[in-house]
Amino acid sequence: MKRLSELEYGESGFIREIRASQYELNRLGIRMKKQVKMSTRQPIKGPVVVVVDDMEVAMGLDTAEGVVIETEGHEGS
Repeated sequence: MKRLSELEYGESGFIREIRASQYELNRLGIRMKKQVKMSTRQPIKGPVVVVVDDMEVAMGLDTAEGVVIETEGHEGS
C-alpha cells in the first residue's frame, strides 16, 4: 500500500482508502476501487497528475497524500 503521492511515474494501482475530501475527489473521478496511474509528480509540493478512466486529473499534494493505493502486484502488502 502506498499513498497516491508516493507512486512513481507510470506506476498504477487501485484506490483502497480515501482519507481526504471524498466529495472533492468524487468530482475528479477518484473513487474507491478505481484504477489510477501516475502521470506526473511535480517537485517541491507541486501538483500530482494521475490518469483515471483515460482522463488526466490534477490534484494538490495534500489531497494526494490522503488517497491510499494498492499497487499492482503487491496485494496484501
